[in-house]
Amino acid sequence: MSEASPQALRAEALEAILIERGLLTSAKVDDIVQRYNERVGPMNGARIVARAWTDPQFKLQLLDDATSAIGPYEFDGGQVDKLVVVENTQAVHNVVVCTLCSCYPWALLGLPPTWYKDPAYRSRIVREPRSVLAEFGLELPKAKSVQVWDSSAEVRYLVLPQQPEGSAGLSQDELAELVTRNAMIGVETLPAVSG
Repeated sequence: MSEASPQALRAEALEAILIERGLLTSAKVDDIVQRYNERVGPMNGARIVARAWTDPQFKLQLLDDATSAIGPYEFDGGQVDKLVVVENTQAVHNVVVCTLCSCYPWALLGLPPTWYKDPAYRSRIVREPRSVLAEFGLELPKAKSVQVWDSSAEVRYLVLPQQPEGSAGLSQDELAELVTRNAMIGVETLPAVSG
């Protein structure tokens, strides 16, 4: 078991003080965590990805103007006021970072992973993307180019992963189950579906 980070220890201490003083309850904290992990989060992005895989018109709209394309969903949690979706292809692999802080489309991906906020990831993915992706277990063919997209307060990015081999014919719900947060950030690809 790894030790808690200084930030995690501070957050726990602050939570304990707020609860002790009656300004917050454990139930409220649990509700917020559940909201971002279950109701706001990766499943929202996964639904968007699955629809793009099965609805060519929606995919075109998503790649052209993602903000408008997802507007009807009225996602809770924000940080998608200006969303750009970039598509992984046989020739290009996309990965997202925020070099300044940790700008991230919470409404589509939930809480950002700790590594996304880490200064090492934020600086290294720009300079040596293949090395960093390899540390995530993702070895890309040399012929495939890597494009790094830098999120900011003005623009958030989401990667449209390639649809896994063997998944043609699955429903949108079944496809959404295959999509991971890390694939929508671009640090992993989705494995083939065995059938």
